Amino acid sequence: MSENTLSTAATGETNQRRILVTSALPYANGSIHLGHLLEHIQTDIWTRFQRLRGNECYSVCADDAHGTPVMLKAQELGITPEEMVARTRAEHHQDLLDFHVEYDNYYVTHSPENKAICEEIYHRLDDAGYISKRVINQLYDPQKEMFLPDRFVKGTCPSCGAEDQNGDSCDVCGATYSPTEVKEPRSVVSGATPVLKESEHFFFDLPQFEGMLKDWIRSGALQEEMANKLQEWFEEGLQQWDISRDAPYFGFEIPGAPNKFFYVWVDAPVGYMASFKNYCDQHNVDFDSFWKADSDAELYHFIGKDITYFHCLFWPAMLEGAGYRKPTGVNIHGFVTVNGAKMSKSRGTFIKGRTYLDHLNPEYLRYYFASKLGDGVTDIDLNFTDFAQKVNSDLVGKVVNIASRCAGFITKRFDGKLSDNILEPALLKEFQDASDSIANLYERRRYHQAIREIMTLADKANQFIDANAPWVTIKEEGKEAFTHDVCSMGINMFRMLVVYLKPVLPILADKAEAFLNDSLTWSSTQSALTGHAINKFKPMMQRVEMEKIDAMVDASKESLAAAEPAINPDSPLAKDPISEEITFDDFAKVDLRIARIAKAEHVDGADKLLRLELDLGGETRQVFAGIKSAYAPEALEGKHTVMVANLAPRKMRFGLSEGMVLAAGPGGEDLYIMEPHEGAKPGMRVK
Repeated sequence: MSENTLSTAATGETNQRRILVTSALPYANGSIHLGHLLEHIQTDIWTRFQRLRGNECYSVCADDAHGTPVMLKAQELGITPEEMVARTRAEHHQDLLDFHVEYDNYYVTHSPENKAICEEIYHRLDDAGYISKRVINQLYDPQKEMFLPDRFVKGTCPSCGAEDQNGDSCDVCGATYSPTEVKEPRSVVSGATPVLKESEHFFFDLPQFEGMLKDWIRSGALQEEMANKLQEWFEEGLQQWDISRDAPYFGFEIPGAPNKFFYVWVDAPVGYMASFKNYCDQHNVDFDSFWKADSDAELYHFIGKDITYFHCLFWPAMLEGAGYRKPTGVNIHGFVTVNGAKMSKSRGTFIKGRTYLDHLNPEYLRYYFASKLGDGVTDIDLNFTDFAQKVNSDLVGKVVNIASRCAGFITKRFDGKLSDNILEPALLKEFQDASDSIANLYERRRYHQAIREIMTLADKANQFIDANAPWVTIKEEGKEAFTHDVCSMGINMFRMLVVYLKPVLPILADKAEAFLNDSLTWSSTQSALTGHAINKFKPMMQRVEMEKIDAMVDASKESLAAAEPAINPDSPLAKDPISEEITFDDFAKVDLRIARIAKAEHVDGADKLLRLELDLGGETRQVFAGIKSAYAPEALEGKHTVMVANLAPRKMRFGLSEGMVLAAGPGGEDLYIMEPHEGAKPGMRVK
């Protein structure tokens, strides 16, 4: 974000801004889960804050409808892709609404508006010389008669020889490669052996935009850490981008090119424009004033770090080449882990939004995510014990408790009217003066800091009530007016806290407004209610019960055995038969040792690997382990595990791997490092 934007928020200026906000589009072949919700909640908090401040702020989203996975899933279900997308979009939208995520328009990329804008952008790019054609070789499924995307090819890794690896990368050694390099390839769709086949494809000349992209990336539009990360792509050299796919494909046909379709990542970001265009046409809003090249409106995208490349290289280059404005900012967040590990279906921590809603209040999750979210790309860990304690302590025990402690006295003893007097003007002013600081933190997406400031104020409000003890003074002769002032002061402090929390907790705010007989905007904090009638207090939020969390986790567990075809249902080895026999002498050569994970970190450029520094009790080894799908690095540090200590070092493109960590499980998110019994020491041999 620009410094001008930030200074406006920080100084409390009231000049109305014109803002358009988008979230990344959920893909239309699966349900919304808690990982998706992090982004949608982050976006919704920011847009609600902007509106609360009086800005003209629109937010739009849509279902991402196109591509091979959607087409194949629809075939599997025996329905058309359009039917499947319509069902999924309705499910997604309802889930988001039930989490109180409210977009001005929630649309779909398979729309006439999107088709028209995609074709317009394509023609503009083509006319400007940014589109070229050339023949390429691709793997082709002769049985399904279709070209295979990378992830629809499996085979043997060309680097390390590991079997059953994806067509673009190896889970075992971390190598990346082209599907045409895979040994013994097979089609995931049919199981057939694919063949090489030529096809003419369309390419967007991304390298022509290198200078513009370098300037834009360093303009403040991205977090500095992501700008630094994107610099690696320039060092490797930008490549022309393949924007076409061959029939059969669910998508928009390229104009003048029968059986050639726009790649899904062409029309997906254009879906932001299309969703807004659909809204503008229905509500008499000027679409062009937000998207023209010289627009003075602001445009922000909220996305996950896994799609940074598309949003921060391809998308701004497409917009620039077609004569449209570029985003003011792309706000990039990390992933969600649960209890320190990647979400897992077998552990019940891969939780769908609807499953959560069946058991828990959505505002619990909104608050917990807000209390963790900063402006960086660090992963957010949803720890259920911490989750329950934070909600119960902060929201029930602090904020709502202020109103419940004071409201009864106002209703029963003072005819439901607040005092005409402000007992402690200096304390009230402290609450009012926090407005600019909290606004600045919301603006910068430092929600966790805003929550800390708000809870500090809540503590002061409760301390004020404790110190003045209205439940005692109400019984003392001559203290009625004082008690009235104390309770009225408490209600006014509660009112200000609700304003500050309103972007995060819209339903709690609605209940508070009904209780206060008031309508709250950000500026409401600069006034106090005196001589004002309030309504009878009703409970606003219940405590989190761990039993409900446990029930949600149990409802989310899936049986891996049920999901996999078994050769012999009675055999535990049906899914994973025993390998070729080895002798005892072979096994005796393996030196297993206890190791303490001294450090764990992500590996730049590797989707599956973590770099571990293993302490063997006086010796440190570096090991690259393919366990990123199951563990966040911070959850591993300090743990003890078992490693193969005498494995010959292996040179990888990320560095030298000096051993192997032992893990068990079916793979992916369901992978568990071996942890020794309590008391095991680094360097100890495992026998």
